[in-house]
Amino acid sequence: MHSEAFVPALAWALPFAGLLLSIAVLPLAAPHFWESNSRKLAVALVLALPVLVLYLRFRPEALAHAARDYVSFIVLLGGLFVISGGILLEGDLEATTRTNAAMLGIGALLASFVGTTGASMLLIRPLLQTNRERKRVAHTVIFFIFLVSNIGGCLTPLGDPPLFLGYLAGVPFTWTLRLFVPWAFTVAIVLSVYVVWDRRERAHEAPADLRRDFYEVRSLRIAGKQNLALLGGVLAAVALLPDLSRDLAIVGLAVFSYRRTDRELHRANRFTFHPILEVAALFVGIFVTMLPALDLLRARGAELGLREPWHFFWATGVLSSFLDNAPTYLTFLALAKGLGLAPEVVGVPHAILAAISLGAVFMGANSYIGNGPNFMVRAIAEERGVKMPSFAGYMLVSAAVLLPIFAVVTLVFFR
Repeated sequence: MHSEAFVPALAWALPFAGLLLSIAVLPLAAPHFWESNSRKLAVALVLALPVLVLYLRFRPEALAHAARDYVSFIVLLGGLFVISGGILLEGDLEATTRTNAAMLGIGALLASFVGTTGASMLLIRPLLQTNRERKRVAHTVIFFIFLVSNIGGCLTPLGDPPLFLGYLAGVPFTWTLRLFVPWAFTVAIVLSVYVVWDRRERAHEAPADLRRDFYEVRSLRIAGKQNLALLGGVLAAVALLPDLSRDLAIVGLAVFSYRRTDRELHRANRFTFHPILEVAALFVGIFVTMLPALDLLRARGAELGLREPWHFFWATGVLSSFLDNAPTYLTFLALAKGLGLAPEVVGVPHAILAAISLGAVFMGANSYIGNGPNFMVRAIAEERGVKMPSFAGYMLVSAAVLLPIFAVVTLVFFR
């Protein structure tokens, strides 16, 4: 029986839940085990195998569609990762509140065009270098995670993985520009909070450290400038080319970048393939195990009582705080499609899609495990001697800063 009407039993969602729980818990409970990409792949494949067998029997066409989406997803993330890894920002600006706020604001904008991972890896090292003379730096890294690693990436499908999956599901490439007003509103409020916070922290710095910061300024220099043009090529490929041509173009641009970039530049950036291989290993399982959950939500989503945009903003956001925001986005998009609401874009109202998109992107900032770059930024900061808060400590800060802001966003845009 190969039927589009096939709906699996509820128990078939357990492998998906188990994989998401593994992603959330194992980095904390078994960090040595989880650091190996081969072990991540083994966990993903073990959980995916029963679902693979089920769908090979009943809905092989769904597996084929998931495979195409997986390849396009990894090609885009890999292309952005490789090309941004060939760009190095060097220098040491004076670590004033204005300088730091400007870097955070630029990073938030850049995240929408080179991805939250690309922007984070590109800017975290120059930000830390700029602030190396200061002792109170952890709050700046936390706000960097808020803005550059998460909130900033919602203006194009390149910005964050859930939005690219939405693009693959039929959301027009330029649709995300509708999110500019809530994006600008949220970025402005978070930056304002940062400015107040950093001015207070800078006032407690030792005068000798501030003098050294003033006298050790070096202008920013960009190495690997040719890769900026290649990033533009990726943007053009996603916006203009059909599926296969797009993927081939991105692969070609990434290979060209890697082969032509000076190895010294890669070493200076501490570039390795480990992070993107981690994503590839986990998402091969996610794309398979999420199929029953998506089919169940399409068939029974109306029973959950979610109907208003603000329902979707918070439901998507809360899960995206602890689970991977890309499958969370698809899960709630599938749920919304099952409600029979006005089919304005990909079968849902514009307001519902905006709520799902913003919830997935914004609230990945609520914890270290909400979005992939969060942990990478934390690790790089600690490697440079910044004492970052614990998992719970970070969440105390994010809850105090972000939850009131998200409540205001709800009142302004979704009520």
